[in-house]
Amino acid sequence: MSHPLAPRYDGHDAVRADLDTRTPDDAAAIAAATAAAVGAHHPARLDLTVAEVLTETPSTRTFRLRRPDGRDLPPFLAGQYVAVSAAGTSRPYAISSSPARPDHWDLTVRRVPGGRISNHLVDTVEPGHTLTTGGPTGTFHHNPLFHGEDVVFLAGGSGVAPAMSMIREIADRGPARRFHLLYGSRSADDIVFRAELDTLAAEHPGIRVHHVVQHPPAGWTGPSGLLTAALVEELAGPLAGRTVYVCGPQALYPYALRQLAALGHPRRRIRFEANGAPADPTAQPHWPAGTDPATEVTVTARGHSFRTRRDRPLLDALEDAGVRPEAACRSGECGLCRVRVVKGQVHTATEARLRLSDERFGYTHACVAYPITDTELDL
Repeated sequence: MSHPLAPRYDGHDAVRADLDTRTPDDAAAIAAATAAAVGAHHPARLDLTVAEVLTETPSTRTFRLRRPDGRDLPPFLAGQYVAVSAAGTSRPYAISSSPARPDHWDLTVRRVPGGRISNHLVDTVEPGHTLTTGGPTGTFHHNPLFHGEDVVFLAGGSGVAPAMSMIREIADRGPARRFHLLYGSRSADDIVFRAELDTLAAEHPGIRVHHVVQHPPAGWTGPSGLLTAALVEELAGPLAGRTVYVCGPQALYPYALRQLAALGHPRRRIRFEANGAPADPTAQPHWPAGTDPATEVTVTARGHSFRTRRDRPLLDALEDAGVRPEAACRSGECGLCRVRVVKGQVHTATEARLRLSDERFGYTHACVAYPITDTELDL
């Protein structure tokens, strides 16, 4: 029942009458138009042209992507990422450009030792090449209602990419937001976006940047070492009431959490970017006791059976076997690689953000799930 003081809407009969006159062809046209509109903002795949390749550091490149037809790209929120597909797999990369400039996306990629996609991109991709990506996604972005307008960002290495997008948006759109970046690098040569960060900080009072170099060169006058609790407090000031973002190598996450906890900062005020499967799933407390991670088991999916080690994520093993589920974050967050375990036992890492019903019905996220026994999957 409607509220007695609510305005009466008398258009229902007119809408119903209009729908009654629609033909099957009309319905098909409406469905097609709706699908096109949704696809424009949430595309499953995009084939984009590499317009420029910018050298940021000796190990880091930025790939500027545009549509071949010159149209604007789908909108995104500063901090979100896209999945890049290549060499039979995919990897997520944060967009480092500003959401206020929709004609291009910048993806900033650092070489990773043994990296299957990062090394391919850094070593071989040139202007004019085509890269296939998914649409923008991810929850690591600023929400003023929950995160406030005074934030701190702890970045390490290429984890500065989402921070750069947030800073560029502030510079472009001028929101009343205070953004303090504490950016840790191994050496001064490793600092990505150094010149631009310093320029933006000098031009915009709401942006503050501190470069923290672990191994500083002779003559370095800035802060050095690691992002310790004492250094964070010294550089950023009191954290009370502020949201702290953290993005960087996997080792940064537990370290940063310990430093912030030492400052008494509440966990609800800390946001971590999802960053890959756990380096050692056997270190998690619910890894089955006495289970040898090096032992191989048989996995069956889509009529394919293959052998893989217990400590290898199911998603990686499936891709190596030529079975390629949809995937984006590869960190247990997005759920795009969700599969059902028909037979067998798997270890699902704590990183997986499962639905409440998943355990009951046997679903897991293949990117952070590990086969403990011979396993059959429904994709």
